[in-house]
Amino acid sequence: MTKLELTQIQPWSPHSTAAPVMRQEGQVLTTQANGTRTCIGGWQLTFSGASTTQSYRITVEVKTDQIDNLRDRLRCTAYWGDFPPDEINTGHPDVVSWDYLLPEVVAPQTLQFQRCLTPPTDGTSLTLRYTFRWSTTGSANWGLPQVEVVSDESEVAEISPNVKIAVVTGKRSDRQGPYQTIQDNAAYYIPLCEAACQENPSLIVLPEIALQWGLKGSPIDLAVPAPGPETEAFAEIAQRYQTRILLGLLERDDDAVHNSAILIDPAGQIEGRYRKVHLAVGGEIESGILPGDTFPVFQTELGRIGCNICMDSSATESSRMIGLNGADFLLLPIMGDHRAWHPGVRVFDSGRFRSIMQTRAMDNQLCVVVAVNRVEGSCIIDRLGTVLAWNDGDQAFISATVQIIDGHLPASKGCYRSINWMQRRPHAYTQFVETGNRGGLLPKPY
Repeated sequence: MTKLELTQIQPWSPHSTAAPVMRQEGQVLTTQANGTRTCIGGWQLTFSGASTTQSYRITVEVKTDQIDNLRDRLRCTAYWGDFPPDEINTGHPDVVSWDYLLPEVVAPQTLQFQRCLTPPTDGTSLTLRYTFRWSTTGSANWGLPQVEVVSDESEVAEISPNVKIAVVTGKRSDRQGPYQTIQDNAAYYIPLCEAACQENPSLIVLPEIALQWGLKGSPIDLAVPAPGPETEAFAEIAQRYQTRILLGLLERDDDAVHNSAILIDPAGQIEGRYRKVHLAVGGEIESGILPGDTFPVFQTELGRIGCNICMDSSATESSRMIGLNGADFLLLPIMGDHRAWHPGVRVFDSGRFRSIMQTRAMDNQLCVVVAVNRVEGSCIIDRLGTVLAWNDGDQAFISATVQIIDGHLPASKGCYRSINWMQRRPHAYTQFVETGNRGGLLPKPY
């Protein structure tokens, strides 16, 4: 078992006039505001003895006084490699990679930073940087870090499996009517699911309201309960092939009807249920369907799974909420996207559609899986925006293997996912949840 050895403690700051007031008393490292708004800096601790055969849980506690927005004002960052105390460019040649320790308020005016990390190379030093910033008042007393060797691999957040996913739609030319009943739709999708299962996917995604798509009549009359007789065949496939199936349907819930997606687990049980929050203009929103009002994320051994449905994609908040709720995957059954039509004419622009879905994946650092009822545009996109599989309409199903943790680093050498979420400053986004805000529809001052 290899332990890390603390070899050096030194102050850091990008400029002498920006440096906080710093002092060390035993094992307490203090950073105090210098009275200027440029105040930024802190302490830097260097460790040796890291081994790639070990993972390390690093915990740092800091007690503060007269500081607001603790998570914004304080940072703790881990750099693998030597990082000079006057350097701020994380692309420095001696830095191999870096990541944030994650903050948690554990008591009034007290933050705890923690992360489980694995060295990228043997012999690489670990540099922990404590940062005090953007405050003209207050002080922070940092403790020395606790560094523990992690023996249980399940505790290492970066260890995740590769996941094979299939999007089942049928070919665009295969769907021949008339489809008059739910049983007709089920008879169309069931053999397609079984064919996809021959490739042993861990997850199958079907299009929006797959059970009722194309049927005439009111959603109020077409809706069925889930679980129920209409979902049993898909539950049986999931159980027989030990896979998961996301099934779209008009769902009857007592006196309400929802446009829903249910996640069926390998035991044939419903382990997740999402109800469309943003109903489509042009009919659905006036149909009697009741919108949902939450964006749940379901914990599975494949990773954390969330859903949007069709019109949800037009509201950026929908995918953002799935990301904020911690998802690794965003599953999107969808009939179409009005932004992907050429203005004024009903001509589908696959390039526009692809760009929209890539943006959703990159902005929220998750894998987006899209199942289009009319087939073209169905796709699987990883968190970097790479299109792993795409259906032009000529494939009964598409599949791809997704690496949840792919090891890719940008030029800054930090993890995209960590940068994406840790850069947020929620206190600056008050208009985001202001119920009276209508964006560009707000009255103009003229």
